[in-house]
Amino acid sequence: MVKLRLKRCGRKQRAVYRIVAIDVRSRREGKDLRKVGFYDPMKNQTYLNVPVILYFLEKGAQPTGTVQSLLKKAEVFKEFSSNQNQMKFN
Repeated sequence: MVKLRLKRCGRKQRAVYRIVAIDVRSRREGKDLRKVGFYDPMKNQTYLNVPVILYFLEKGAQPTGTVQSLLKKAEVFKEFSSNQNQMKFN
């Protein structure tokens, strides 16, 4: 099973996170399948590669709680639901 979760980067006391698609059995710093975004909690900056995130969500990837809240703020789930509706009608 694939999850979208945070991978810690940066230096001591100055953490930044990559949002990655990773196998659920891997550890936090393990090998990821694909980097799909970036989150800096100090500057409150977020970069998301939305088409790739939508691809993984369509394939059944489950976001963790923190990643899910970041995706909600960026309104990715609205695009995901509209994309799902378009696929049903085609």
